[in-house]
Amino acid sequence: LSKPKSANEKLPGIVVVHENRGLNPYIEDTARRAALAGFITIAPDALSPLGGYPGNDDEGREMQRKRDRNEMLEDFIAAFNYLKNHEGCTGKIGVVGFCFGGWISNMMAVKVPELAAAVPFYGGQPTEGIEDINAPLLLQYAGLDERVNAGWPEYEKKLNELGKENTAYFYPNVNHGFHNTSTPRYDEPAAELAWSRTIDFFKENLM
Repeated sequence: LSKPKSANEKLPGIVVVHENRGLNPYIEDTARRAALAGFITIAPDALSPLGGYPGNDDEGREMQRKRDRNEMLEDFIAAFNYLKNHEGCTGKIGVVGFCFGGWISNMMAVKVPELAAAVPFYGGQPTEGIEDINAPLLLQYAGLDERVNAGWPEYEKKLNELGKENTAYFYPNVNHGFHNTSTPRYDEPAAELAWSRTIDFFKENLM
């Protein structure tokens, strides 16, 4: 849980969802960055039932494979509910997630009617329940990420047919994971642009 030191009033909330390797330092840092922008944030660790993030991403990836992704989705929905009832939160809450967390972000938009904004980074798309989405979506995609991008046209078509608010950005010549500062795929210009758009979107929809 993170919030600005100087915060005396209630703040809007953001659930920050890690990739497929648990709550590593990169995601902890991302949650703190979001808090510094004027939010109260929570970054849960889906590996907690297995002992928590093991200290390196390779082991974390192996551990996360042992968990059911729909059970993990329920864990992040529980984090939303925790934040909603937190004394430091206004109750207006968004979600941002990366890779696996991008899928979680899309699915929380489907499953949580009160969600106020969702920002999936290179996340897999839902195929059912799209009609239940209430939150505006800001979707961030890596230009070279053919596997994940293949699901976007159908998702976009359904969102638009149903009148769901959505904006998608494709960042050219970058790979899946381009926001992750701890891997060789990190691309600073794309990551910083995507992050500034994310914070602006949350300020617009949560504050």
